[in-house]
Formats: sequence, structure tokens, C-alpha cells
Amino acid sequence: MANINVTIRMDEQLKAQADELFADLGLSLSSAITMFAKQAVREQRIPFEVKRTNTTIQMAADSSVEELSKQLIEKNRTAYRELAK
Repeated sequence: MANINVTIRMDEQLKAQADELFADLGLSLSSAITMFAKQAVREQRIPFEVKRTNTTIQMAADSSVEELSKQLIEKNRTAYRELAK
């Protein structure tokens, strides 16, 4: 299967934090995004909860999301490695 390039925009600080986190897990940002897409397609949903409150979409405060992400990644480190194969 041929690969294609996908361009995304994100905050510079968020990218740096994501690069650091994924590097600690032995992943690139590209492979982490690919893993996200594979899991979303496999489950036919976004693989985390997204809520709509009033008229805006909210998850949680950035610090809460960051902490929950760290906990989830630690808890599922083996699963992430399997998804990357």
C-alpha cells in the first residue's frame, strides 16, 4: 500500500510536547498519529471521550488532558507497541 503525505497544523508548544512524549515511547509524531487513525478505524469511533457542552466541544483543561494522557499511555504502553506493528 502506498503512503501519502498529510499536513496538519498544531500549536508549536503542543508539537514539542508531543514529540518529547512520543520519543520517550519510541515513536515519532507521524507513527503516533497513524496509530490513532488505525485505532479509530478499528473501533469506528474516536478512541477517547469527546463531550459537547453548551455550543462548544470540550474535553477538559489542558493540564487535565495532559495528565490523563500520561496515565493512559503508561497503563497501555504494551498495547501501543502492538498497534505500531
